[in-house]
Amino acid sequence: MMKIVADENIPFVVECFSSIGDVKIVSGREITPSLVAQADILLVRSVTKVNSKLLAGSKVRFVATATIGTDHIDTEYLSRNHIGFASAPGSNANSAAEYVIVGLLEIAGRYNIHLEGKSIGIIGVGNVGSKVAKKCSALGMKVKLNDPPLARQTGQAKYLPIEELFDCDFITLHTPLTFEGMDKTFHLANERFFESLKEGCIFFNTSRGAVVDSVALKTAIKKGKLKSAVIDVWENEPNIDVELLEMVDIGTPHIAGYSLDGKVAGTIMIYKAACSYFGFEPEFDVLSFLPEPDIPQLRVNPNKGSEQIILQETVTKIYNIKEDDTKLRQILNIPKEKTGQFFDNLRKNYPIRREFQNTKIILEAAHPSIAKKLAGIGFKVSNEQK
Repeated sequence: MMKIVADENIPFVVECFSSIGDVKIVSGREITPSLVAQADILLVRSVTKVNSKLLAGSKVRFVATATIGTDHIDTEYLSRNHIGFASAPGSNANSAAEYVIVGLLEIAGRYNIHLEGKSIGIIGVGNVGSKVAKKCSALGMKVKLNDPPLARQTGQAKYLPIEELFDCDFITLHTPLTFEGMDKTFHLANERFFESLKEGCIFFNTSRGAVVDSVALKTAIKKGKLKSAVIDVWENEPNIDVELLEMVDIGTPHIAGYSLDGKVAGTIMIYKAACSYFGFEPEFDVLSFLPEPDIPQLRVNPNKGSEQIILQETVTKIYNIKEDDTKLRQILNIPKEKTGQFFDNLRKNYPIRREFQNTKIILEAAHPSIAKKLAGIGFKVSNEQK
């Protein structure tokens, strides 16, 4: 029987992968060379660095990460050593995009900003960024896109030079983390980047912590260059910059993509890839593990207030981003040597969060504009039948 070592934070990994082997689950930060030496399959998330240091001399034949990012995997080493590899691109893209929408509505409510007609610059237009673009367009925002690799591949004029995004009211990052080449993203958001932004810009990062120079971000906030910042990913995780956390409006523990729907999708993607690699017939799919949603439907009175307030109240009933912010801020009262463990535990014990498409909105009166916006950000919508 094949031996499988897996990060314990991959949901249903034992139930799923037991159909093809014997699964041992451990903390992702405790996956060591001795632990994987006799394993056939290694399953990780972003906290585990997979390289020659970890795998040299092991029996590992297949590696998979249940994440969309692969900057923690030395894919060249895997290829050279004929080790199979799979990731889960797009699995949590909708979850991360919904996080941005909830964050936008929350910040807009705090600062009395009318989102319709405001501009948002999206840097990185892959699986997540493209979904953010569609949802922001549905809210009536003006969307500007920047993605140099896509611009070169497609030649499409909609992909703008980054300089053309600097006058946007909002900027959100959705790039991978890369350290070299013409599209290097390490510290993409540096001092010059922040100085170039429109005064009072609102900044989001849900990509990777090191895409942003934390010192430059703090300077931009201190100077008042940025009106607000929403940060889900941090440099040097899990040992995050608590001074930066104190300065941002919303800070969360790298959970933007942590909907249950997204995590289960990631598990199933790597499970099917492993089955394919070793010639097994998959026994499970996403529906094998997703429970019924806690809130299958919501009744909404579309005439109870402004459209934006109704939208904010509705999304908050599905995902209250303030709760994640409040939990992370407890780290400010913890001894420095324990902050990393606290950050990791928030991720490990993250509560079940479902995506908008699991909830049907029943409008108590016809309101085409609100119906269109709710559907555009992902809800199923119907009018109450009188």
